[in-house]
Amino acid sequence: MINNCLPVSFYSKPAVIVARELLGMHLIRSLDGQQIEGIILEAEAYQGEEDQACHARSGYTPRTSIMYGTPGRAYVYFTYGMHWMLNCVCDQEGTPAAVLIRAIHLIEGTDFVRMRRPKADPGNWCNGPAKLCQALSIDGHLNGSNLCDPQTGIWIEWGQPFPNESVVISPRVGLGNVPEPWHSMPWRFKGTISADLA
Repeated sequence: MINNCLPVSFYSKPAVIVARELLGMHLIRSLDGQQIEGIILEAEAYQGEEDQACHARSGYTPRTSIMYGTPGRAYVYFTYGMHWMLNCVCDQEGTPAAVLIRAIHLIEGTDFVRMRRPKADPGNWCNGPAKLCQALSIDGHLNGSNLCDPQTGIWIEWGQPFPNESVVISPRVGLGNVPEPWHSMPWRFKGTISADLA
């Protein structure tokens, strides 16, 4: 089998660059002999201790330690006492940065996802960061997983990049009382899927 995973070098750049370039790439989850795959549609960048919206704003902690490590790892955290969130560690080792995967367009594994989200309309299965983690059975056990290695059960492969005209750039969402300029940083990237893939 050919390893089509994104290499570590893909992630070894500032988060804002990686977030844009992740649009169109394929997030894949392998579990219990099943494979679930989706095209990444939306991502947000969080960059460094200076970014007041980033978990690393308080420096190195047990929770954020993975963000200071090797790029291309999964940073999976729990929020609001109920939701898991999937991030990709970026930039150089020692520089805390990550990209939150906010939405995917599912192309494989619909039966698995239907069991995971039986009450949701298919159009709402993976259109939010917590929703996609529930749909793909992503939780804290995957924190630190190597996204460049299919053996970990979660990885990202090359796909078809989104052209600029199909990408909307805007401020990140759900930041609450984060001060400016961080609250309005245009670090959220959302792609529009082409009609033939919808």
